[in-house]
Amino acid sequence: MEQRDVLVVLFEGVQSLDVTGPLEVFTGAALRAPGAYPVRTASLDGAPVRTSSGLTVTPDLRLCDTAPPHTLLVPGGRGTRAPDPRLVDWLRANAPKARRKVAVCTGAFLLAAAGLLDGRRATTHWTRCDALATGFPAVRVDPEPIYVRDGDVATSAGVTAGIDLALALVEEDLGRDLALDVARHLVVFLRRPGNQTQFSAQLAAQTADRRPLRDVQQWITENPAADLSVETLADRAGLSPRHFARAFRAEVGMTPGRYVDRVRLEAARRLLEDTADGVEGISRRCGYGTPEAMRRAFTRTLGAAPAEYRRRFRPASPPPFG
Repeated sequence: MEQRDVLVVLFEGVQSLDVTGPLEVFTGAALRAPGAYPVRTASLDGAPVRTSSGLTVTPDLRLCDTAPPHTLLVPGGRGTRAPDPRLVDWLRANAPKARRKVAVCTGAFLLAAAGLLDGRRATTHWTRCDALATGFPAVRVDPEPIYVRDGDVATSAGVTAGIDLALALVEEDLGRDLALDVARHLVVFLRRPGNQTQFSAQLAAQTADRRPLRDVQQWITENPAADLSVETLADRAGLSPRHFARAFRAEVGMTPGRYVDRVRLEAARRLLEDTADGVEGISRRCGYGTPEAMRRAFTRTLGAAPAEYRRRFRPASPPPFG
């Protein structure tokens, strides 16, 4: 079995879950495939670091004493906003020697500062995507996916998305069955789709300022199979269709039609993941009307038809506890 050693970079102000989430995945895989993932942690001087939540983490060694790893994992956290220049210099000189570079959350800023994301597609936490794009214009920032693979570099969205990415790497390295076993142990899905949006339709949109529009947003979420035409929604808000469409876009940040599309897709996705209901029934419950209309929406947005989405992303029945 190929040994893929993992080196986790530590620094002051690191996000603890960015470290421990992927670490639990890789060490969990190593318990099932001994020797697969030797994991080490290292800081610049080998000294303990204080995470953004106040937890103190003691590294295994100094960065300058490490050999080039198979997988270099760079977590995020508040410490990425004004990083130690020595850390950026170390990444610039040493990260290219790793066969796989992985950034979790705002760890992407450290890779970008070292020039390792130039010309590449990357993502980070949705609240920091604009800052990444502005600060590093050579990086092609995509704010939507929970993780992005571009050659030998992978970046992920906020915190728990690092677990998604680590599970995807384990599945790639050691197969689906072992990765699924790790996911079951951690009580998470094996993997969400890499192109799945970082946030739900409700989080992707803003909450309207005016109560009637907020009520309409909630009603859409609770009634995806209803008539959600602009005319019907405008009537519920007590506005003319033209005024409603203009106000909704101004306050929510997207058109009513786009919001409805996102809500319906999210509802259908959850039913595919969480139930054994047929595609035809789900398409009706979520307002698509026909399986073909739902298939087109899934293929266009998620790159997979509903049946394929369910096959890939619905968790299998867990084994008996204990």
